[in-house]
Amino acid sequence: MPRSTNNVASRARRKKILKAARGYFGGKSKLIKTAKEAVQRSMRYAYRDRRTRKREYRTLWIARINAAVRPFGLNYSGFIRSLAKSNIEIDRKLLADLAVTDPKAFARIVEQVKNA
Repeated sequence: MPRSTNNVASRARRKKILKAARGYFGGKSKLIKTAKEAVQRSMRYAYRDRRTRKREYRTLWIARINAAVRPFGLNYSGFIRSLAKSNIEIDRKLLADLAVTDPKAFARIVEQVKNA
């Protein structure tokens, strides 16, 4: 009896790869071998960059907070230290958002920190 090829599963595997490679340039979206390589590489980058994104956002928040506290005569590290001393538990994400969207509320927080 001849060996059977499971065409249904093979085609499904190939379709899954080509679907993931949609939008890639040239043969990377049409040819199975190059599409598979491109998809594997993109998955590695996606995995790595999900972690990198967290670092980059934290850096952005810190830069925004630093820029927002400078007009009040403070720097970032001093501001964060004073926040901890005055028992105000607001994370950097929220502080950066306040600094951008609601400067008056941010100013009140800074004044509380300065007084404490």
